[in-house]
Amino acid sequence: MSKKVFLTGDRPTGRLHLGHFVGSLKNRVEMQNSGLYEPYIFIADMQALTDNAKNPKKIQDNIKEVAIDYLSVGIDPSKSTIFVQSQIPELTELTFYYMNLVTVSRLKRNPTIKTEIIQRGFGESVPVGFLTYPISQAADITAFKADFVPVGEDQAPLIEQAREIVHTFNATYGDVLKMPEIYLSSNDVCKRLPGTDGKAKMSKSLGNCIYLADDSETVYKKVMSMYTDPNHLKVEDPGNVEDNAVFTYLDAFATDEYFSKYMNEYKNLDELKEHYKRGGLGDVKLKKFLYQILEEILTPIRAKRAYYEEHLDEVYKMLQDGSKRARSKRGYYCLSSFSSSIALFFIILINTKMAVNAYNNSNDMAHIAYVLLFLNVSIKILEIISLIYMNGILIIIINKNIYKKNISTFFNFYLFLLCRDLIKTLTASKNFIFFTNTIFKPFL
Repeated sequence: MSKKVFLTGDRPTGRLHLGHFVGSLKNRVEMQNSGLYEPYIFIADMQALTDNAKNPKKIQDNIKEVAIDYLSVGIDPSKSTIFVQSQIPELTELTFYYMNLVTVSRLKRNPTIKTEIIQRGFGESVPVGFLTYPISQAADITAFKADFVPVGEDQAPLIEQAREIVHTFNATYGDVLKMPEIYLSSNDVCKRLPGTDGKAKMSKSLGNCIYLADDSETVYKKVMSMYTDPNHLKVEDPGNVEDNAVFTYLDAFATDEYFSKYMNEYKNLDELKEHYKRGGLGDVKLKKFLYQILEEILTPIRAKRAYYEEHLDEVYKMLQDGSKRARSKRGYYCLSSFSSSIALFFIILINTKMAVNAYNNSNDMAHIAYVLLFLNVSIKILEIISLIYMNGILIIIINKNIYKKNISTFFNFYLFLLCRDLIKTLTASKNFIFFTNTIFKPFL
């Protein structure tokens, strides 16, 4: 039985925080260790550039930081493929094709994009890349044939947009792409952990995070300054556990085990909440309890981080090996899945030069086959030419049935010229066999 594929990643705009940990990282480690999945976890450096193009060093530096966070929480490169997005160039190409399937108005309606545009203060000056990064995410997901995408709840609209792209693509070109499913934490609180200031989301850009890399003293200061019930002024005052960031964090982290260790006068969180609601329980005691829990979780993570900070060569090699493995195992997904049912005749306009350059310069048969396949499927349905690569020989077959297709004479002529130019260029390249019908001879 084949394993299900899951794929997820993070933008390297800073170190990862507790929101990442409970929203996605814990799920990734559990799924990885279950042995039921083939995990792909990537650092989305290209997507990070969409709103950091003028500060590329920030992205460069944080690729390392995110990779260390991955290793520190238990993501194991022997079980999961960890890679860097920019090292899989096919993802950029696939993003370009998907752009033809999505309208600008639909991108602007995406709730996550709308919120992030406001947070970043873009106004009307939204970078094109930022607006379209949901399309890039769809390319990441579909290129690796992901069954599941473990993310936080705030990412749900982006996954829904990826599903729309898959639906549109398959409805237009045939049942080619796999429909991904979102994978959320079973704990509702963990789906979207609020910031320490009580705001809806813990976010690096809002400065309300507890980072996985924070030292003990920093965590203590952040916890003790956390938002609670503003009306709970005295210990004896009844308190509200709703919209109380400390209790939200306890919902996410406080298992019964921690009560027996650090607050054994209560059996569980329900008892603690009841006491707080009727009064007589101070916020300081709650915060110290939360701090003890977080320290137990973060201490082993810090220890692993300290090791990898001293062995950066291992981190860089892991990223290099993972990127190569990702590209070799899944980077050529289109080879097997983009069949001739994909009637993308316009791809030849984009890929002719790329295909020729790759064919001339590459010794990688998979890469050669990849670019040739794109040319093949893009015009196969129009019955212009077929390209076959076997045993180091390129076979070009021009078919004679083009006039059976309902396209204009002008467009026929334009495609003939493209074929002519392609074949002339390939003539100076590696070995090839060329067959043609007499109808094409005046153009060759």
